[in-house]
Amino acid sequence: MFDALRAIFSRPGPAPAGIAPQLAVAALLVHLAAIDGTVTPAERDALRGALIDHYKLGDDEVDRLIAEATRRDQESVDFYRFTSALSDLEAADKLHIIRMMWQVVFTDNKNHELEDNMVWRIAELIGVSARDRAVLRTQMTRTA
Repeated sequence: MFDALRAIFSRPGPAPAGIAPQLAVAALLVHLAAIDGTVTPAERDALRGALIDHYKLGDDEVDRLIAEATRRDQESVDFYRFTSALSDLEAADKLHIIRMMWQVVFTDNKNHELEDNMVWRIAELIGVSARDRAVLRTQMTRTA
């Protein structure tokens, strides 16, 4: 009986649908911009600018990316789907993601506790240290 159960649970199941890192980052930024209940025009611009700068996208490309990211974010129940897509990135790329997140947070010169908590959780999930997260936060506070 145990062998039968073990066989059932050890069968490879269908692989979860992968998500491109670019879409994962966009979805996290979309969620972050809206986490305090409102998305200001400045936050929307910061989100667009961060994606355009980092991924070298045109206006139409970034609009499509944000639309798809918004749809994926609305369907998601947690961040795992997005953060797991970022686990194989280089450390420098992960740091840049957290930098982009702080850029969106400080666009309005405020740091809502939900925004702070989300950046902390994402940093932990993708392997960015608390020290690096704090350094990036301080850098982005100074530029805001």
